[in-house]
Order: sequence, then structure tokens, then C-alpha cells
Amino acid sequence: MTDIRLPPSRPPSRSARGHQPRMSPRNLLAVLVLLAPMTALAHVEGGAAGGLVLVAPMTALAHVEGGAAGGFLSGMGHPVSGLDHVLAMVAVGLWGAQLGAPAIWLLPVAFPLMMAFGGLLGLTGIELPAVELGIALSAVILGALILGAIRLPIAAALLIVGFFAVFHGHAHGAEMSPGQSAILYSIGFVIATGLLHAAGIGVGLIHRWDTGRVALRGAGAVVMAGGAFFLWNALA
Repeated sequence: MTDIRLPPSRPPSRSARGHQPRMSPRNLLAVLVLLAPMTALAHVEGGAAGGLVLVAPMTALAHVEGGAAGGFLSGMGHPVSGLDHVLAMVAVGLWGAQLGAPAIWLLPVAFPLMMAFGGLLGLTGIELPAVELGIALSAVILGALILGAIRLPIAAALLIVGFFAVFHGHAHGAEMSPGQSAILYSIGFVIATGLLHAAGIGVGLIHRWDTGRVALRGAGAVVMAGGAFFLWNALA
């Protein structure tokens, strides 16, 4: 019987090996580091309310000290760094959706504008009395308005929203870390506030259904209860 021998197999050429995707452990670690901020745990000041999980990479950078962004990322993170801010800003969107046009877009515009004014006061060191009290009251009042489905004239609604926005803005401005760009920081927290308003509007659109109206009023009760908690702490 003839012994048939196959030629020895050759290792793949260098060019062929170049087409085979490889990922070293170092590269894998780099990818994981880049993907990790996509689910960030925003810090809630005081710790009493636990944490608020937001799927946004910038929220993990709340209160960062300086950096290449010059305060923009810190400004983006600051509104979500405290649950009292989040409750009030989402409530503005909820109430606007509950009231309908033109409040649904006027309130989310008035709040950031007046908040920027309050931020200017805080940045320049101008004192504003009872800031924490005003922030807590904003959640209580807005939550009560949503719970009661209170329909006010648009001028009165703008006055309420604008008044409380000044307190929120002052807190943001006064807590800016040294060495950051005040302009970029302000732009950051105004954009973040607008996103929270948009979230409130998105939820508030359930108002178009009967069951949604009941649920929306329940959300107002939750906001009011949260505000009462922060009001208690502010008065303690």
C-alpha cells in the first residue's frame, strides 16, 4: 500500500493574521472604562434619600473639580446631585403638561431663565435668604398644584415657577467650584434643567387619558411628600 503523506501545514501568513481581530486585556479594560459611565449613580446630597440612577454619562461627573470642560460637566451634574432639585424641576414639566398649552412650553422656558438669574446672584456672592427653604417649598407647592390639578392663569403660573427658580439657580451658582468657567458652568446646569423639564413633560403627557390624570395627581403627591421631607430638614 502506498503511503500518502500530506504536505506540512503552513502557519498563516502575516497578512492573513493581520485580518484576525484581536483584543488584548489592556484594550478590553479600556473599553470597559469607557462604557462604565453610561450607567452612572448620581450623588444625592445628604444621603437620606439613597441614590438616583440616571442613564447619562455626565451625571457621574457631578461636582468635578475643573478639568478640560471648564465647569460644563460640573454644571450638567449639579441639578441631579440633589433630589430636592430633581423633584422641583421634574414637577415644572409635570404641571406644564397638566395645564396644557401654552404653559407646557412657557413654564420650562421661564424656569431656566430665572434660574440663570439666580445663578448669577450666587456666582457674584450676593446673598439670598432662606435658599434651602425656598428650594424645599418649591417641591411642596408645585406638588400640591399637581395633586389638586390647580389651573391658574398663565401669568400666575409663570410668577410661581420663576420665583422658585431663583432659589435653585442661586444654590447652583454659589456651589460652583473655584477655578471653573462660570459661563460654561451656567450653560451646563441650564441644559440639565431643561432635560429634567422635558422628562416631566414626557411623563405628564399621560394626562390625556383618564387613568393618566389620576396617576399624574399621584405623582404630584409624591413630589409634595418629598418636598415636605426636605422642608422638615431645612427647618430643623
